[in-house]
Amino acid sequence: MTDRLRILGGANLRNPRLLLGFSGWMDGGDVSTGTIRVLVDKLYARRVAEIDHRGFYIYNFPGAMEVTALFRPHCRIKKGIVREFAFPENAFYAAESEDLILFGGKEPNMGWVEYGDCVFKLCRDFGVRSIYFIGSVAGLVPHTRDPQFFCSVSDAQMKPRFENYGIKFSDYEGPASVVTYLTTRAKEEGVEMVSLVATVPAYVQGTNPKCVAAVTRRVAGILGVHVELDDLQATADEFERRLTEVVQEQAELAESITKLEQDYDNEIFSEMGDLKHWLHQKGIRLD
Repeated sequence: MTDRLRILGGANLRNPRLLLGFSGWMDGGDVSTGTIRVLVDKLYARRVAEIDHRGFYIYNFPGAMEVTALFRPHCRIKKGIVREFAFPENAFYAAESEDLILFGGKEPNMGWVEYGDCVFKLCRDFGVRSIYFIGSVAGLVPHTRDPQFFCSVSDAQMKPRFENYGIKFSDYEGPASVVTYLTTRAKEEGVEMVSLVATVPAYVQGTNPKCVAAVTRRVAGILGVHVELDDLQATADEFERRLTEVVQEQAELAESITKLEQDYDNEIFSEMGDLKHWLHQKGIRLD
């Protein structure tokens, strides 16, 4: 099934990292796919490979329209003429200046083993030894604060590195994603892999520009990628301002978000340890 991977061109890479983003389950606020889109655009990354969609997706899924719509290909019809019909894309982009490969795709419904074959063949062909996934899920985080990060890794020896970034390790049991499958397989493929998952406000529907900006900035820092994000941050600030205005018009929601802010801040401060103790000694209390 690795013939489903199509190499479109080479790239001048030395020791490239691969950053994955998927639409679907772990793309709350469009943060996973949004981060990839921003970096592809900002780094002028060019398309170097793709995975053929055939055999990986369910399109005709029984059930209510709002559910089945999530599985079907996208089309655009204008004035009675079909202008666009698009199957899911799974594309790799090379940002040579940053020694980085970016992947944007849709989580496969079927054929996870064969899909993984394609990902790891890409790694072999381009010399990738480190894979990062960026995802996002709904959580109890207020829109006025940056997302919190959790991670899981393919090898315990990687944990100190991410502890230094202040990232917590996941404790989870339940339905798995293709990312978890890739992570469990990475070590035998000679690749290290980390899954970074950001929590985004559960009460905000649709694309969340603030979380996209915050996660892109954080991921760029972890990867040592140099990228200009001032315009993205301006959009994020305006989004937060408008959302706060809406929230203030709903007293019950505003009260709930204030409580979320307090819980968020208390958790952050409780993890500051010696600094919190020092501030209390100086008469500065954080609780």
